[in-house]
Amino acid sequence: MGNVFDRLFRQRAISPVEHKSAHSFISMIDGQSASWSGRSYASFAQHGLMKNPVVHRAMSLVTQNAARVPLMVDDHGERLATHPVLDLIACPNPDLSGPELMETIFYHLQLSGNAFLELLQFEDGKFHLYPLRPDRVIPVVGEDGWIKAYDYNVGHKKRRIVPTKRNPTPIIHLRNFHPTNDHSGLPPIAAAMDAVDTHNKACEWHKSLLDNAARPSGALIYSAEAGNLTKEQFDRLKSELNDSFQGAANAGRPMVLEGGLDWKALSMSPRDMDFIETKNSAARDIAMAFGVPPMLLCLAGDNTYANYREANRAFWRQTIIPQMVKTCATLTRCLKTVIHGNWTLVPNFESIESIADERLANWASIDVLNILTEDEKRELIGLPKNTFNNTSSDNLGQREE
Repeated sequence: MGNVFDRLFRQRAISPVEHKSAHSFISMIDGQSASWSGRSYASFAQHGLMKNPVVHRAMSLVTQNAARVPLMVDDHGERLATHPVLDLIACPNPDLSGPELMETIFYHLQLSGNAFLELLQFEDGKFHLYPLRPDRVIPVVGEDGWIKAYDYNVGHKKRRIVPTKRNPTPIIHLRNFHPTNDHSGLPPIAAAMDAVDTHNKACEWHKSLLDNAARPSGALIYSAEAGNLTKEQFDRLKSELNDSFQGAANAGRPMVLEGGLDWKALSMSPRDMDFIETKNSAARDIAMAFGVPPMLLCLAGDNTYANYREANRAFWRQTIIPQMVKTCATLTRCLKTVIHGNWTLVPNFESIESIADERLANWASIDVLNILTEDEKRELIGLPKNTFNNTSSDNLGQREE
């Protein structure tokens, strides 16, 4: 019967030629330069959050843990669990809850480096907060170099949001530090996108390897003493090769070469490529950019931390706590323009079980320091002074006199 190559070469007679070193080959590989995805908000969302599992999980850990931190108000040194600003954040608008608002803020900060909240006041005097997609908001810079307004673009419609006497802070702009931009922040995913592209391409390469398991990768060399292939034979040989040996259905199908044909493998094997280690290395770089310990992402071979609990503590200490403190400070600065008073929005980390043991141990070590007064001890652990005890001591001193 013969195979496709045998039938192909029986179609014509090969006339003898003196030169025996003539070679014709069909290359099945195509060298290309590295291709990288775009560096826009849409590209970060599409290739990172929506496509890459490491990015999705890292972002989810940051946003969900930040959203579960309870907030309190420090008003003249007194911690309050009820306050108008807490009511606003707990129910920012009829369609959004407090945790959802915080998740949206942190997702935008990680994808764009910016988070925009529009503060609207309605006829009943109540304020509502609405998060705006950062890729739709453009800061309008004045001649002095400072932001004077914001343009919000949806499709072909544009709305300019400017401060007024009634609402001097219509846009709350939260942003990360950017070394070369005065008005926009730098998203963590921007520093991780090379690793994200590498991880995505490694997955695509593996998928293509499975889909084309038996497709040869190299060159089919024709060495004949009787001339070269005609264009018709060249095209037909390439077509037969693709149809008969490409795809998962043809996996493991042997190739029988006749008529002076020889196969030369030109590509590296999966062992040489070591794509699994490439994926793991890229995943660790992604985790590092988002401030998430690799152990929390279940990456193989990452046993840097003594245990999972210590990794979780490091995640809170180095990532969640600094970001929450910064976010609360920005919200305090902006919301004070409409909710007046000497108050400060503060995160309450005492209720977080991941770091509760560490904080209790810290408090215990401070409590045994006899050289400190009670107020100094309370200040060290972040609590306001105990005015009741001070008052009692003063009264006691007066009675003794």
